[in-house]
Amino acid sequence: MSTPGGEPRDGQPAGGEGLDDAVRSMLLLMPRLVGRAKRIPVPEPLRGFALAPRHLSLLACLLLDGPMGVNDLAARLEVAPTTASLMVGDLSRQGILERREDEADRRRRIVAVTPGQLPAIEAWLAPGAAAWRTALGPLGPAQRRLVVDTLLAYEAAVGRERG
Repeated sequence: MSTPGGEPRDGQPAGGEGLDDAVRSMLLLMPRLVGRAKRIPVPEPLRGFALAPRHLSLLACLLLDGPMGVNDLAARLEVAPTTASLMVGDLSRQGILERREDEADRRRRIVAVTPGQLPAIEAWLAPGAAAWRTALGPLGPAQRRLVVDTLLAYEAAVGRERG
C-alpha cells in the first residue's frame, strides 16, 4: 500500500519486503492455505462421522502425542477440561475414540484413537504434519517459535476485529 506519491506507507523502498509487502503476501497466501486444507479429502472410513474442525485438533494431538488423559488433552488444546471431555464423549460415541483405565491410577481415564480408526486418521492428518515438518524443519527453535507466535497473534487480532 502506497502513499499518493508512490512511496510505501511503511517507509520501505518499493519492491522491498516492507510491512505492506509482507501483509500483501500473507493476504494472498492465507486463502490458498485454507483452500488446500479444505481440499484434503476425508478418508472413506471417516466420511460418515460428524467431524468438526475442533475434532481435528483433538485427533491431531492424539496422533502426534499418543494416548493421554482428558486433562492433558485439554491443556494441549487450550480448552477447559469439560470441553475436552465433551469432545471425547462425542467421538467415543461415534467409535473413533476409546477410554480406558490408567494402569497407574485407576481413577484416571486414558483417551486413545480406536485401533480400527487409526489408519484412516493417520492417512488423513499425517500429510499436514509432514508438510509442517518440511516447512519448519530448516528453522531453528527461536525461528519456529516466531512463526507459531506470529500465527497466534494473527488469530487473536482477527478474533478482536470480528468481535
